[in-house]
Amino acid sequence: MTMDMRKIPKVDELLRRPGLAALPAVPAAEAVRQELDELRQGMLAGEIQEVPEAEELERRILDRARRNAMPSLRGVINGTGVALHTNLGRACLSEEAARAAYDVARSYSTLEYDVEKGARGLRYTHVEPLLCRLTGAEAAMVVNNNAAAVLLILSALAAGGEVITSRGELVEIGGSFRVPDIMEACGCRLREVGTTNRTHLSDYEKAIGEETKALLKVHTSNFRVVGFTESVPLADLTALAHERGLPMVEDLGSGSLVDLETFGIHGEPTVQASVRAGVDIVSFSGDKLLGGPQAGIILGSREWIAKLRRHPLTRAMRVDKMTLAALEATLRSYADGTAMEQVPVLRMLGTEPEQLRGRAEMLCGLLTKAGVRAEVVPEQDQVGGGSVPTQLLPTWAVAVTPTCGTLESLERALRRRERPIVGRIAHDRYLLDVRTLNQEDFAAIAAAVTECAL
Repeated sequence: MTMDMRKIPKVDELLRRPGLAALPAVPAAEAVRQELDELRQGMLAGEIQEVPEAEELERRILDRARRNAMPSLRGVINGTGVALHTNLGRACLSEEAARAAYDVARSYSTLEYDVEKGARGLRYTHVEPLLCRLTGAEAAMVVNNNAAAVLLILSALAAGGEVITSRGELVEIGGSFRVPDIMEACGCRLREVGTTNRTHLSDYEKAIGEETKALLKVHTSNFRVVGFTESVPLADLTALAHERGLPMVEDLGSGSLVDLETFGIHGEPTVQASVRAGVDIVSFSGDKLLGGPQAGIILGSREWIAKLRRHPLTRAMRVDKMTLAALEATLRSYADGTAMEQVPVLRMLGTEPEQLRGRAEMLCGLLTKAGVRAEVVPEQDQVGGGSVPTQLLPTWAVAVTPTCGTLESLERALRRRERPIVGRIAHDRYLLDVRTLNQEDFAAIAAAVTECAL
């Protein structure tokens, strides 16, 4: 082992090789050191038995330098079939929303300026009228995500008191955001009622006391309890809260403005239904089923929204001009009836299986024409993003079998490209699910797969 380690070339020696000498000095040296560090670690761990030839090391270092020069945050081709893939940025913006964000990013804007009055304005006015028109709410505001929305709501309404919630709704979302922990951070106390699977209206009635500040209902958007279950209808819970002089708060999580029954997705509530039920404050995400930018949208009565706006945390959680521009454009597509065509997540979820099959056959044809072993196969998709956890959507994918290397090496090569292609390995096949692929990318996908699979 000692002899092998001594065969590792020196940094300066490698930097003198023609390919590396042509690179800028600092990036070249960084790539060389990274490659040699990885080589040493592999040899010490017994995973690498010998030092590669200098030509192979040079090739690897050049590839590493190329990858180091790429932006860390960049566009990805999503072949997983998961429309709201959290790791890949959740909802893709519509062309209109992306253009709106670009336009305000590159110039001065009316962010907090009222052009009619020639005076200072409020940033919420760009989206509040649209949100109220679409949902029927009296007032609205926006913060940077739904977790922030919940934090603000509980801090403003319930600090120093109790919040009553069903035990079956004490959810945890990504990043260890737990309802009990967030209540503690907000300075309020959790009062659990009912059991994991069954909670009755009488459980809430018995729990309400002098310290109660609010009733909270949390939509379990990232899991479901099925079987012998019971929960209190939202309208009944709201009536109880109002009877006792308490605000009714609902964390809707995903937050859809359309009835997903159209897509064969059952049991997912709409924001409008919560407003009609009389909920005082409802919050939900902007970048999930709504299909807009990351944001926490808060709707409710004028009285409660005004209280939230006055809270000190509001400024710390406010959204910037690009988020507001993208959100306004997304909401306008709902208002003018074009959301199903313009908002990518709705378009993906609404694509019929036969259309997906046709796309899969098109991509498969490009691959087989290039000599790649590929076939069209039926699959099932998750919606993703902590939304609709128990339902799968029928879809079609292209299964690729590499003629050289392994499935793992193919998957790795595709995701390490300048524009990464992310698929999935299942049933001993590399799958590219066409639900989340853009047809205009098919030629680039076929060329990349051909390069990596043959």
